[in-house]
Amino acid sequence: QVQLVESGGGLVQAGGSLRLSCTASGRTFSSYAMGWFRQAPGKEREFVAAISWSGGSALYTDSVKGRFTISRDNAKNTVYLQMNSLKPEDTAVYYCAQSSLRVGSTREVVYDYWGQGTQVTVSS
Repeated sequence: QVQLVESGGGLVQAGGSLRLSCTASGRTFSSYAMGWFRQAPGKEREFVAAISWSGGSALYTDSVKGRFTISRDNAKNTVYLQMNSLKPEDTAVYYCAQSSLRVGSTREVVYDYWGQGTQVTVSS
């Protein structure tokens, strides 16, 4: 029903920047909140950021506040994650997800659809 495709990952040195994109098809994109999660090897997947259906509000995990910015362009069915001042501990596979709700949540269980992920590697 819903397909999410991430792009923009890569290798960057500490202090650098990357911009991730996630394009959705299927369920009406603009009606649902979107989120970004990440998972490092051997670690549990963790919440990174979420944005409401209209883009009017956003949530961030404490470790990325002030460095990452989530945004969306509903006309393009795309959500973005601008990552600045990257640190080695940001290294992970980053996943975008579409929520069943209109506003963002930190809880994985409210996200119904997930992309396959894009690798972000930050070297020290």
